[in-house]
Formats: sequence, structure tokens, C-alpha cells
Amino acid sequence: MSRSLISISDLTDAEIEKILDLSKVFAEVNSREIPKVPALKGKTVATLFFENSTRTRLSFELAASRLSADVITFSVAGSSVAKGESLRDTAETIESLGADLIVMRHPSSGSVKLVSEWLRVPMVNAGDGAFQHPTQGLLDAVTLIEHFKSENNLNGVRIGIIGDVIHSRVARSNIQLMSRLGAEVVLVGPPAFLPSDISAWPVKVSYSLDEVLPELDVLYLLRIQSERFSDAVLPSLADFSSSYLLSRDRLKRARKDAVVMHPGPVIRGVEIAHEIVDSERSLIRRQVENGVPVRMAVLYWLLAANEGKLDPAW
Repeated sequence: MSRSLISISDLTDAEIEKILDLSKVFAEVNSREIPKVPALKGKTVATLFFENSTRTRLSFELAASRLSADVITFSVAGSSVAKGESLRDTAETIESLGADLIVMRHPSSGSVKLVSEWLRVPMVNAGDGAFQHPTQGLLDAVTLIEHFKSENNLNGVRIGIIGDVIHSRVARSNIQLMSRLGAEVVLVGPPAFLPSDISAWPVKVSYSLDEVLPELDVLYLLRIQSERFSDAVLPSLADFSSSYLLSRDRLKRARKDAVVMHPGPVIRGVEIAHEIVDSERSLIRRQVENGVPVRMAVLYWLLAANEGKLDPAW
């Protein structure tokens, strides 16, 4: 079984730094007139998505293409999954078709780890249930390191992760990564949106956004994942917005240099006011842009590390 990236916890501190450094290399590649290098020429990357996706899927496929890899795209619609094909058979079929690496998204937590144990090729977790989304964490870290002009750390940066934390794989990846990079993380939301036990988490908790706003350098909003709530406990969106919507008035009470982030898709008017998404305080578009070089770095790092080659030279 080859090395895979399932969770931020799979990475050592040195490996995180290596991926961050590689991301800078590939950001430079993306700025070229022809943003393409032959780093993975002859390799095949498969995207195996059992949930809908726009940013993650397209950026992985663009990243593979810019590394000169061939891309196999799998969608549940129109596949043999509709005929009853098992997850294992589907994954093994993709591997048998010649995939050298598989990027997988699935609605069940732990599914990517399970599939990685069946296959020989490396895998990247593109989001599994409420467990992890490690490349989102990495691209968010790159975006903040770039913004704060720091050297591969977030020492002293205060990040508020606001909203539906309990269902968020992005929150779990970011909590692990940002705290390891030196940030202070505060989870903000109503009790129904937060884990009942955070004793093992390196975070603080606040039920009041207004109370912690003046202390935060980063306001990281999360989408309310209503599809993961049962009807019996689905909170009122109106009640949530009255206390936690990042409105223009609330932003005025935040630090003047505080920035806004969101992993997407954004539900404007519920988690964040329309005009803030497109404001100068927002890093949301930059997060999307950084997704390509970061995922180029991850694909290259996994395939090159498994072959003992890690120093790009183009």
C-alpha cells in the first residue's frame, strides 16, 4: 500500500513544511504564460467523487492537468453504482484502469481510509463525511501565510471558526493544521452546532460571536450543512442568522484588519452578508485560487515521495 493523504494527522511537521514550500513553487508555475510542467507526465490521476463538488473537483483536475498527468473522471450518475456495484469494486476498477493516484470524496466518514486499505495506489481524501478535508486545510493555511507574510507559520494568529462545526470536515482539518502552525483557534456557534466534548481539541469555545469579534484576526465562516441534520434537530436559519450572520454591522465591530474566509459554497444572507463576500476584507476568492497550486503540490509530493524524488527542477 502506497503513502496516502487521508488526514492532517498523517503529516509530520516536516512534511507540512515541504508541501507548503512546494505550493510556492507551483504558484509560480501557475503565474506563467503557459502554466504547465511535465512533472507527472505519464501518470494518471483519477477523481472518484460520490458527492457533488465544484471547487475541489475542478481544482484537482486542473492541478493534475497542469502537472501533465492524464485525468480519469468518475461520477456516480451514469456509473455502475446505480446498478448496485460496491464501493470496493468501483475503486478496484479505477485502479485496474491504470490510475496511479486516486482523489476521492464520499459522504461517509472513514470511507477513504477504508478504500486506501484495499488498493495499492496512493489516495487523497477530498472530503469524507464529517471527518477530514486535508487539502482544504492546506490551501487555507497557504492563504493565511501569504496574507500575514509569515514564514510557514501562523504564530499568534487568532482564528474564529464560526457556524456548523459539528458537521464540518473542513473545521476538523483546519483545527489540526492551524493549531500546529501556531494559531489560536476559537469555535463559535450555538451549542447544537458545536461538538459536545472538545477536551481533546486544541481550541476555545464561544457561544457569542459578538463577544469574541474584537479578538479575532480571521473570521472563518462555515456553511450550515442542513443535509446532515435530522429534521428533528435542524436549527432555524433565521435564529442562527440573527446571532451569527457576519453582517456589515458586525464586521464594523471586528478588528479593522480582520479578514474573512469561507470554504464554499457560500449561502449568502445566512452565514455572511452578500457584500462582504466580495469585499476587500474577503480572502474567499484567494482561497479558490490557491487550491490549484496546493493540490499540485500534494499530487506531486505523493507520487514523487513514493518514487523517492522530491526536488522539482523546471
